[in-house]
Amino acid sequence: MPFKKVSVIGLGYIGLPTAAVIASRGLQVIGVDVNQKAVDTINAGEIHIVEPDLDIVVRAVVNTGNLKATTVPETADVFMIAVPTPFIEADDDSHKPNLSYIESAAKAIAPVLEKGNLVILESTSPVGTTEKLAAWLAEARPDLSFPQTKGDTADIKVAHCPERVLPGYVLQELVSNDRVVGGMSKACSELAVELYKIFVRGECIITNARTAEMAKLTENSFRDVNIAFANELSVICDKLKINVWELIELANRHPRVNILKPGPGVGGHCIAVDPWFIVDSCPDDAKIIKQARLTNDAKPHYVIDQVIKAADEFKRPVIACLGLAFKADIDDLRESPALQIVEELAKNNIAKMLAVEPNVNVLPESLLESGIESGIELTSLEDALEKANVVVVLVDHKEFKLADKMPFASKVVIDTRGIL
Repeated sequence: MPFKKVSVIGLGYIGLPTAAVIASRGLQVIGVDVNQKAVDTINAGEIHIVEPDLDIVVRAVVNTGNLKATTVPETADVFMIAVPTPFIEADDDSHKPNLSYIESAAKAIAPVLEKGNLVILESTSPVGTTEKLAAWLAEARPDLSFPQTKGDTADIKVAHCPERVLPGYVLQELVSNDRVVGGMSKACSELAVELYKIFVRGECIITNARTAEMAKLTENSFRDVNIAFANELSVICDKLKINVWELIELANRHPRVNILKPGPGVGGHCIAVDPWFIVDSCPDDAKIIKQARLTNDAKPHYVIDQVIKAADEFKRPVIACLGLAFKADIDDLRESPALQIVEELAKNNIAKMLAVEPNVNVLPESLLESGIESGIELTSLEDALEKANVVVVLVDHKEFKLADKMPFASKVVIDTRGIL
């Protein structure tokens, strides 16, 4: 096996589970992150994110010495980059991809690269990013050759292999899911596949880097378009007084129909972000993809209007918002429509606000930074149902689905997830 030491750059929702799984296979893994608190937490055998069973694996591999976290990259055989790819902040809502984290990762590992190393970009990225990564590395290390000029004979091999996991099931899907491996040359692809076969039971399918980048964007754009269809149906059904959940269940009985569930919008760092990368690349042609994004981004405002109308019926409205995360049974708040809805309702100052989120202990920074935390109380489900007269179901956490439904009967309920 050509790999003894693997460096994972970025120890977030993807990087830490990946590092832990590889370390569990007996390899030495160096996890690198700019967050000193996260590094200290991991080195103590603990985790700083919510993911089922991850704490058990991390504790085991830290105790055996196979996983160590640091803020400074070290020499390794493989460097796996798993850093964020958000939008560039802009007033015009242009949704341009921000590749600065990938560029920073490239500059961080460049000084410790050695001939024969493999660099894999796992971050979901716009088409052409892997080529940019190789160029940034080549600029920093002119003494080494890279595949854009030397092809299979390059000193450093570079590939793209996007993660394809579902939060809440990351440990299982890292192992069981197929992987699309796009090398910048045949040798790059083959070496990357050797690494993934150490811990992946699914099939490793080889393509080129650009196609691998586009495959991940396509997967998430397809789901976004499907959800947009469901969200549009939910608005239409509200106006036509039809139960959208029953409607979709009936339609999905057709053997070739599979409509996803509507909700308060679309969140997370994948589906809410990746389609914009395609739109940014081909703005004149990605018409359906762009409209799906606009439809899903408009859904939180539709929910807010419903809540405001419901609150107007009460002299002293108390609104309980159930859920802040972007999906069920996790603590991930990235691009969360539930969080957006709570923030906007609090800013409107129309009612006393209660928030119930079983997976967090404190209100998120976005609420603290906006200066509205004093108007929102983080509380338990029981307390919220006792005090509220308007209840908004924003996330289908298991705690909400399994709760006694009787207390809801005396409330005005806006159920965006269909759990009632």
